[in-house]
Amino acid sequence: MALKKAFLLPHCPLLIPEIGRANFNFLEKTSAVYQEISDVLKKMAIETLIIISPHGLNQNDSFTLNVAPEMKVNLKDFGFMPQAITLTGDALLADQINQTLKNTASLQLISQAELDHGSAIPAYLFKNLGNDFKLIVISPADHLNLAEHFDFGRKLQAALTESDKKIAVLASGDLSHRLKRKSPAGYSPKGAKFDNKLIEYLSEPETAAINILKMDPKLIKEASECGLKPIMILLGILNGLAPTAKVLAYQTDFGIGYLSLDFQL
Repeated sequence: MALKKAFLLPHCPLLIPEIGRANFNFLEKTSAVYQEISDVLKKMAIETLIIISPHGLNQNDSFTLNVAPEMKVNLKDFGFMPQAITLTGDALLADQINQTLKNTASLQLISQAELDHGSAIPAYLFKNLGNDFKLIVISPADHLNLAEHFDFGRKLQAALTESDKKIAVLASGDLSHRLKRKSPAGYSPKGAKFDNKLIEYLSEPETAAINILKMDPKLIKEASECGLKPIMILLGILNGLAPTAKVLAYQTDFGIGYLSLDFQL
């Protein structure tokens, strides 16, 4: 199996010291997770990192696959202009994915030179920590439901199985944005309920997708999350592989649920 590593990580810009400044230390646990996983990726000699980002050029009824030959990290919206970092897209693997899925899934190819923040932040952090990898970015579909995202992930697994590269997949996403009074989307008691349920379900990957699909849609909406669709795609990729899950960190300091989870194959 080409898939060597799978994990869920938040894409908080404050994880970058130059952006976080005094607030960076509050995310020390999550920052340490990035370092830990970075070391694992280097040890495994991962060749391609696939980031599933909820903030890309999303389409209504199709998934998107960024096939740009070069992708640039741009963090100017967060007041930080780092030395230019350009990542190489994996055109060969992208073509394999497209060829495998073109008759069974609604997949649109795009060529976007600048990464969205859901992919730019983890890509920047891993690159800055000394990793050398090619990059593929996949984005969910706005109007497709969670079951369709899980099914897309299952089909994506077939494409990855055919590859002979060492691949890691990252579901980039945050949990509830409504955990505290100071939360970006305001406070809701259902925010913590959503996070607790999701962490409970993800701790048992074999049944996670089934349980998530049974969640109350009103609870999901009230939580104001951005990680559920990337998570469902990742669970589809892992379907039948019997992974175990390990929570590496969960932080709520800024009123948003930042969950770091390692799926061990």
